[in-house]
Amino acid sequence: MTDMSTTEPSEIGPAIDGCRPAEIDPVVVDAADLESTAPGYLREFRAGLSARGYQPAVLAVDACFADDCPLATGEEADRLRGFVRTAAFLGAGRIEVRLEEVADADTVEPTLAALAERARREGVELVRVDDHVPA
Repeated sequence: MTDMSTTEPSEIGPAIDGCRPAEIDPVVVDAADLESTAPGYLREFRAGLSARGYQPAVLAVDACFADDCPLATGEEADRLRGFVRTAAFLGAGRIEVRLEEVADADTVEPTLAALAERARREGVELVRVDDHVPA
């Protein structure tokens, strides 16, 4: 019987060792440029990229937690969860979340940690880009 837990496979080395280069260019997709995150649109978008020799490697999304309000934080987290699903659907290995503004880091940190875990379960690495947030 196969273990269906969420733990990482113990040995992925042989599969990685078997990888070889492909004649395809990785691209960064800006979430703001997507017309929709509906599956039909994303299928067409992914097929269009593939037809041109591109593979979505990164989905870049801007995030703003400017309001110190749990409801607003939850809404932004929901929006970002949708983009995690979008990145996974497109086959991107990474989602880069650029934090534009953070009102309360203590409130936002657990939210971002949960999003990173969700992304990991979806097979996507969540990378924070905090260069717009004042120290």
